[in-house]
Amino acid sequence: MWKLGNRLIPRLASLAVLGWPAATLAAAAPPPSAAAVKAVMDCRAIGDSTERLACFDKSVAAMAQAESSGDLMTIDREQRRAVRKQAFGLALPTLEIFNRGEKPEEANRISAKVARARQDQNGKWLITLDDGAVWLQTDDYALNRDPKAGSTVIISKGVLGSFFIKVDGQEAIKARRVS
Repeated sequence: MWKLGNRLIPRLASLAVLGWPAATLAAAAPPPSAAAVKAVMDCRAIGDSTERLACFDKSVAAMAQAESSGDLMTIDREQRRAVRKQAFGLALPTLEIFNRGEKPEEANRISAKVARARQDQNGKWLITLDDGAVWLQTDDYALNRDPKAGSTVIISKGVLGSFFIKVDGQEAIKARRVS
């Protein structure tokens, strides 16, 4: 424990906060291209058209083999967005690849419809989205209008792993994803 003023701070939490900028920068680096894709791209640099075509033929065949064996998977933007939306709010840092090519505001928030909403025994909202994701309110803020099936929610990332849910344009409540 470290002492800050009259408060004790666990070292692990302090180190996590101190290491946060470095971790954020590391996560922001673009992932390397798959070897099979890189081989196709490298063919573009060959000057002789016959050699370039032979290179493309060979590397595209290797890429097709890698895809059919499951070593390489290609997805389009809509598939990537669907995966990112489905995993939004879960602590899965390896899924950062699905943010590639997205604007920060697109990667840091989603919009969805409420499938079900109810309050738990502590009066906290438990909101199930149309994709099956379940979010639990973590603050004590009272909503002016209760969420209901069909309500529109916007879930945004906050700082240090927090999330905020706006239900039908109301003031945001703090929440965490539970499933």
